[in-house]
Amino acid sequence: MYKRNIEARIREAMADTPVVFLNGARQTGKTTLAHSIVHALGGATYVTLDDAAVLGAVTHDPAGFIGRLDGPVVLDEVQKAPELFPAIKASVDRDRRPGRFLLTGSADMMMLPTVSESLAGRMEILTLWPLSQGELEGGRETFIDRLFAGEAFPVASIAPSAFALEERVLRGGFPEVVARATGRRRSAWFGSYLTAILQRDVRDLARIEGLTEMPHLLALLAVRAAGLLNVSELSRSAGIPHTTLKRYLALLQTTFLVQLVPAWSANLGKRLVKSAKILLCDTGLAAHLSGSEATGVAADRSRFGPLLENFVGIELLKMASWGDHDVNVYHYQTSSGREIDFLAEDRRGRIVAMEVKASATVKAGDFSAIRSLADALGPQLVSGVVLYTGAQIVPFGDHLTAVPIPMLWADARSEGRTTIENRDA
Repeated sequence: MYKRNIEARIREAMADTPVVFLNGARQTGKTTLAHSIVHALGGATYVTLDDAAVLGAVTHDPAGFIGRLDGPVVLDEVQKAPELFPAIKASVDRDRRPGRFLLTGSADMMMLPTVSESLAGRMEILTLWPLSQGELEGGRETFIDRLFAGEAFPVASIAPSAFALEERVLRGGFPEVVARATGRRRSAWFGSYLTAILQRDVRDLARIEGLTEMPHLLALLAVRAAGLLNVSELSRSAGIPHTTLKRYLALLQTTFLVQLVPAWSANLGKRLVKSAKILLCDTGLAAHLSGSEATGVAADRSRFGPLLENFVGIELLKMASWGDHDVNVYHYQTSSGREIDFLAEDRRGRIVAMEVKASATVKAGDFSAIRSLADALGPQLVSGVVLYTGAQIVPFGDHLTAVPIPMLWADARSEGRTTIENRDA
C-alpha cells in the first residue's frame, strides 16, 4: 500500500472535527486509506453504501440508521444517499465529539443540489487525488512550500534516469494502473473504468438513463486538456445544446473526472467570470481518451505539451491538498494575451508563478510574462519558475529559475535514490 500524503491532514481533522469527508474520483484509494486510518485509531464501524441492502435501509430511514450506529463510523460511497446528510447533522448537533464520522465519496456532494444541508462548521472536506509522483517514490513533495519559503534551488543537474517523463505522463497515478506492466493492460483498465463511471455514477447522479454523448464529450475535453474552456465552441463541436453541455460539465466535475482551474485576477469578482482552464484528473486517463497512449507523444510536442501541462497542473493540485502552505491554484491571462500556466496564491495573497515548457531549453524570453507580473505585483510575487524538460537548474534573475520538471518530486525520493547531482560537488 502506498503511503498517502494527505493522511496527516485527515488525522488532524478527525482530532477536532465531528465529520470528515474524504472525496475524490473512484479508484483513487479512499476506502483503503479510510480502513488504514481507523485501524490505526483503534477501529471503527465500517459501512458501505455499495451494498444494496445497506443502501435500502439508509434510504428507507436515514435518521434511524444513523441513530443505530455507535462509536466512530466510516460511511463509504455516501453520494449514493444524500438524505444521510441531514440525519448526520442532527446526530452531530446532539453529540459534537470529534472524529465521529469519516465519510468517503466519489462525488463532490457540495455540488449536488439535492444536498440541502452543508454541515457547515461540523464537517471538513478533503480530496484524495490519484497517486502523486512523490507518493510513487515513497515520499512527500515540498516543491510549493519551498517556493513560498523563497528557497533558492541548488545549481544542479538531473541525472538521465529521471527522464521517464513520457512514461510518467502516459501512466498517470491511479493505483491499479500503476501496477499494470504494459500500455495495453492500462488501456483496458481505463476503458472499464470509464464505462463504470459513466453508466453508474454519472447516471445515478443525473437520474437519467441516457447520457450517450458523455464518452464523446470526454474525448473532446481530453484533446483540449490544459486549454481554456470555451463552452460555445465545445457545444458546437460536441453537438450538445449549450444548457445540456453545462449540466454535463457539472457532472464531470462532480465525479472529479474534470477539474476547472479558475483564472487569477487582482479583482476577486473577475476570477468568477474569466475562462477557466480544463484539466483532466489524471493524464493517463487523458492519454487514453485522446489515443495518445497508443502512439507515444514524446516526439510530437504539439500533443505532448498540453498533456505535460495537465500533468504538472494536477501534481500541483495534489501538493496543495497536503502542503504546509494553504494555497489555491489558478492560471493567468491578460487581455493583451500574456499567459502564465499556473499561479499558486496563499492566504496572505503571496503568489508563485509557474510556466510549463515541453522543451529541453529555456530562454530569457520564456520569463517575459512572469517578469511582467512581477513588475505589477512587486514583492507579492515571491518566486517564478519555468518548468521544462531539460537537465539543468538555471537562475534567470532574482527569484526566477528554470527548473527541470522532475524537481517537482525530487525531494520526495528516499535516501539513496535521489537523481539530483550537485555540479559543485
